[in-house]
Amino acid sequence: MALPFLNDDGEQAMAARKQEVAVFPNAAGIDVGATSHWAAVPPYLAEEPVREFGPMTTDLNALADWLLACGVDTVALESTGVYWIPVYEVLEQRGLKVWLVDARQLKYVPGRKSDVQDCQWLQKLMSLGLLRAAWRPDGEVCVVRAVARQREVLLTEQASWVQRMQKALVQMNLQLTEVLTDVMGVTGQAIIRAIVAGERDAVVLAQHRNRRVKASKDDVIKALSGNWREEHLFVLGQALAMYDDIGRHLADCDAKLRALLSERSRGVVEMGKPPRAGSRTRAIFDLRQTLADWAGVDLTRINGLDVTSVMKILSELGPDLSRFANVKHFCSWLGLCPATKISGGKVISASTKRSANRVRQTLKLAAMSLSRSQSALGAFYRRLCTRMGKTSANTAAAHKLARLVYFMLTRGETFVDQGQQRYEEQQRERSVAALKRRAAALGFQVAPATTTAA
Repeated sequence: MALPFLNDDGEQAMAARKQEVAVFPNAAGIDVGATSHWAAVPPYLAEEPVREFGPMTTDLNALADWLLACGVDTVALESTGVYWIPVYEVLEQRGLKVWLVDARQLKYVPGRKSDVQDCQWLQKLMSLGLLRAAWRPDGEVCVVRAVARQREVLLTEQASWVQRMQKALVQMNLQLTEVLTDVMGVTGQAIIRAIVAGERDAVVLAQHRNRRVKASKDDVIKALSGNWREEHLFVLGQALAMYDDIGRHLADCDAKLRALLSERSRGVVEMGKPPRAGSRTRAIFDLRQTLADWAGVDLTRINGLDVTSVMKILSELGPDLSRFANVKHFCSWLGLCPATKISGGKVISASTKRSANRVRQTLKLAAMSLSRSQSALGAFYRRLCTRMGKTSANTAAAHKLARLVYFMLTRGETFVDQGQQRYEEQQRERSVAALKRRAAALGFQVAPATTTAA
């Protein structure tokens, strides 16, 4: 590249040597902020290597124009809150290779800390190849992820309004929770809606009892004999209205997710005969089919992973895991591998790091559900619980689930459960083989016990 403002041959030679040493000689660094962004390029690419840009879209386009005019091809972007997202998207759309960098890699900036120092230090580390890019899925997965996360927010908000309804009922001494397993089930919703509509007679309200409710009609009548306070009825009505309103938004999210997933279908995975149309199991089956068509495999075949868990995993990762070098890299990114720290030849720590990774949390919740599973994974989890405790066993089982997910998505393998009995037989064979090796090392020989007939 021509360097018109370097007239001295010595300066040109020094700049050429710097370019040879640098891993990314044309890299830039951007310190992201809420009100402004500071960008730094190598000194030999511009007369003014550090510039400040505003947060507006026109400012971001001007930033991209300046970087392209300087000959920058790689940009290191500090992940600050959510302010980096528009910068990342604009620069990526303009053809620049953007590396999203964790702020923890930039903690020790030499000298007095400032925005100018931060962006220059970021640029220097990037040019020397000392930074690692954070993993970010492609644009199609990001769209699904945004809608799926919005759905989770709505579910959390809806659950909070259910708790407010329960509080209002308890304050009126309407003990529905004592006779109903789910207050927002068929019976519970019918009773609450009748109360909000103005019904106060416990006998009339008890007529909404579904035949599947275990509590008798007399018990329901007793539970509905309460103190009808006007302020609590008002709160109950408001909470029910908010619950219904969020439910309508949830329906919109579900429709949007179905449309997005159907657009990303890569084929049809054989799932067997579907259940009866219109049933609840049919809706779950259709979602399983849609997710399997997108991923290419049915991840719900793995014990412990239901449709909700698979939805969360795929919406966060997508079906393409080629960015991870191998299964060890994938499990390490999830924070399910021991973060061993060694100093002076001694192991200081070997525990896993704390992580807010959503996929990690999903896999750990799925591992907890294996405690009563009559499968090989269930037997594996229970064996680890007796050996190392539930906390460590949960992490180990989540690590095993992560490996299964990785192999199914990368190799297209189908998971087949061996069964609890087969797993226990394998463990017994391994124990016997280990016992024989130890006995042989001590000069003994293990012989099976013989039973004599009476």
